[in-house]
Amino acid sequence: MVSDTDFCIVSTMKTTLDLHDDILTRVKALAALEHETLTKLVEEGLMLRLRRDKGPVSARLKDLPLSKCRGGFVEGIDGTSNRSLLDAADK
Repeated sequence: MVSDTDFCIVSTMKTTLDLHDDILTRVKALAALEHETLTKLVEEGLMLRLRRDKGPVSARLKDLPLSKCRGGFVEGIDGTSNRSLLDAADK
């Protein structure tokens, strides 16, 4: 018999990346400018690459939900964040 305590689920994993110094410097500067973490930018880049390999993005993206009351995106979608826009398009 298996109980709930028999499994350990890890949602993140630490790893080491060997990046060129110039790339690391540029991405750190971008992260600071956008008030984001280096990890978040690396994750966004990897997700974009994975999506690109699945085929044309335009064929998969849906129209983003817009607010009829105030115009613009509905509450919870940050138009300045690629992650927020991509997540909203995937729903």
